[in-house]
Amino acid sequence: MATDALRQQVVPRVRVNPKADRVFFSTMVLLLWAAVLYGFARTYFLAGMVTAPLPNKLIHIHGAIMTLWMVVLFVQTALISARRVKWHMNLGLFGFALALAMVVIGPIAATDSLRRGSAPLGLDAKTFYIIPLSAILVFGVLAFFAYWMRRQPAAHKRLILIASIGLIDAAVGRWPVAFFINNPKAQDLVPFALLLAVMVYDMVTQRRVLKSTLFASLFLIVIHLVRVPIGFTGLWHAFATRMMS
Repeated sequence: MATDALRQQVVPRVRVNPKADRVFFSTMVLLLWAAVLYGFARTYFLAGMVTAPLPNKLIHIHGAIMTLWMVVLFVQTALISARRVKWHMNLGLFGFALALAMVVIGPIAATDSLRRGSAPLGLDAKTFYIIPLSAILVFGVLAFFAYWMRRQPAAHKRLILIASIGLIDAAVGRWPVAFFINNPKAQDLVPFALLLAVMVYDMVTQRRVLKSTLFASLFLIVIHLVRVPIGFTGLWHAFATRMMS
């Protein structure tokens, strides 16, 4: 009788891509785009992009690759929302190749900025050097795990989203907002708020914070909290000096 009762139970259908996911992740990508456009509109997008007065061709390439990543992120999210999974998977191969290019070009562009003495946020150039390098480190690690877990949709899309959140430092640092201009450390509040949104969404929809969200969020937060103190050390300055040569 117990066996018969079990057979009669209806097994709930697990939805791989529920409507709530489509709405939430699409909204998060739009927020990332809003952050990027607000930060780079005047100096890059409205300046003509390819004709923008950037320091050199390397920075133009860097800007184009980063912009292309945001475009791919938007398209990939739209394809999933439209249930074009095969198209999404095929474009994902290009996205992974693009991520590799970003991991290569990012440090080169950061080193070029170091040599030019770029020093935002009230930091000296050598200390600031750790910020773009740490951002690309976070992105590279999370993008790798996202590709590795591409057959696990829940983890994959969270890792990709949080990897992209880790890239918006440069945009937020250019926001014409007095609070952030006068309090550079407060700029971390923007990516941290986006991470909190992902955690809250997990709690609401999954009744728990998924391991992928927890791992990626803690990794990003720890890097953000320790990077500037590390950047002030003599060891880091020696490393930056060597990279300048």
